[in-house]
Amino acid sequence: MKHLLAATLLGTTAMVAAAQGGGPTHEPAPAGVLSLSAQAATEVPTDVVHLTLAAEQEGAEPGAISSALSVKTADVIAQAKRTNGVQAQSGGFTIYPSNDKNGRISTWRGRAEVILESRDFTAVSKLAGQLASQMQVQNISFSLSREARQAAETRLTEQAVASFRDKAQATTKLFGYGSYTIREVQVGEVGAVQPMPRMYAAKAMMADSAPVPVEGGKAQVTVTVNGSVQMLK
Repeated sequence: MKHLLAATLLGTTAMVAAAQGGGPTHEPAPAGVLSLSAQAATEVPTDVVHLTLAAEQEGAEPGAISSALSVKTADVIAQAKRTNGVQAQSGGFTIYPSNDKNGRISTWRGRAEVILESRDFTAVSKLAGQLASQMQVQNISFSLSREARQAAETRLTEQAVASFRDKAQATTKLFGYGSYTIREVQVGEVGAVQPMPRMYAAKAMMADSAPVPVEGGKAQVTVTVNGSVQMLK
């Protein structure tokens, strides 16, 4: 009986000790923590142009259409690659049937694309005109080169960080504190918002070998800074 009582008391003591100090504790959230964000944005002239050229063909045999379009695509890419400052690659390539009113295949149609990319707007404009008898311009879009985007982001990061610090200092004083220290901060680039691509009708681009009008716009680049600071008396 004495052994049973001793064991019971020992177990009770252990439970009290665990309840008083052995379990996990949660510290209260510190007072005077301020969360805020800042950003800097600018518009940068686009310096890369992307042209999508396309050719279509119709016939009774899908194999013949595929072969003809493949040859035309290879010729266009070879000619483009001989132009300094222009990169070329194949794009979409499709062969599909066209049915009559009875649901039977009446003919076959094919479409092949070549995508041109360049920083030399004059050279690619002239090339697109020369290729108009083989493939016509269907779409023109513009983008920022990696170098231009990174240069803009470097400048904007300095501005966004300075804005974050100024906002932290001004808001700290509004709350009656004298200074602050940074608890955590994240700097992120939103990226470049590109202008909308321009669509072209194939027939309108088939007239002659005149250069295709190519004029870039501007892309918006944004850098954001998010974080929290500890306000100090």
